[in-house]
Amino acid sequence: MMADSEQFEPRLKQVQCLRGQRLHRMAYWEWGDPANPRVLVCVHGLTRQGRDFDVLARALAGEYRVVCPDVLGRGRSDWLADPTGYNVPAYVADMVTLLARLDAATLHWLGTSMGGLIGIGLAALPDSPIGALVLNDVGPVVEWSAIQRIGAYVGQPARWASEDEAADALWAISQGFGAHSREQWLALTRPQLRRDGDAFVSRYDPGIALPFRHLSAELAKAGEAMLWQAWDRIACPTLLLRGAESDLLSAATAQAMTGRGPKPRLVGFAGVGHAPTLVQPDQVQAVREFLLSR
Repeated sequence: MMADSEQFEPRLKQVQCLRGQRLHRMAYWEWGDPANPRVLVCVHGLTRQGRDFDVLARALAGEYRVVCPDVLGRGRSDWLADPTGYNVPAYVADMVTLLARLDAATLHWLGTSMGGLIGIGLAALPDSPIGALVLNDVGPVVEWSAIQRIGAYVGQPARWASEDEAADALWAISQGFGAHSREQWLALTRPQLRRDGDAFVSRYDPGIALPFRHLSAELAKAGEAMLWQAWDRIACPTLLLRGAESDLLSAATAQAMTGRGPKPRLVGFAGVGHAPTLVQPDQVQAVREFLLSR
């Protein structure tokens, strides 16, 4: 039997996902009792990784087996030889493989930004195993101005002499996350980094930027129509979180989401843009209250 203290530390595991004719290793972090049939899967944003959820996972590890994957191309997972494979439908397929491995009796999903789009894709499938869904600052309409903002920095080469220098540089492009103490920000930064010789670099494949270079406002609009159709097929209880100053999920889109599809409960966080990091007590509490009431 696992000691209580061990439940509140992450275990690194992996699962093989098939892409074309090749297998790729997707890493995931597991918290809590590995025999717990209640599973919460937490999936990160575009350039992030599964350790973003450390605070939330510790807060829920007593009730759930919390699983936080590193989406392919990020964290400890493999990079793809063909960067065109970095797209949401392919990520959905990878997650189906992961869910089969987890064999959960009860499955809840929390997704931040890109992780939320993956969650929409999964929850909209016929006979979806997702019993409750939390979307963190994302919806069927992703504002074009936010896409342009993210595209301006994602994949750009950078090297830092120290963790502190890296933290400062990453904070400069992460103001939307809202106020954090230095300790909180360093905790979010360290898993983002890997050593490269005598310097630190980001722990993601610069190739994930390729889809942004081929995205146009017209293609984004076509994607919105498909996402709204998926949204309207979701039937599970849903919580929608939004940073009150988000440039990616507009207030109008969030309000429209509450009137159709799963008609989620909407919770906003003042002083936060895109996206809440779910490390602040009020953010953690909102997620806990929703999930544990299921």
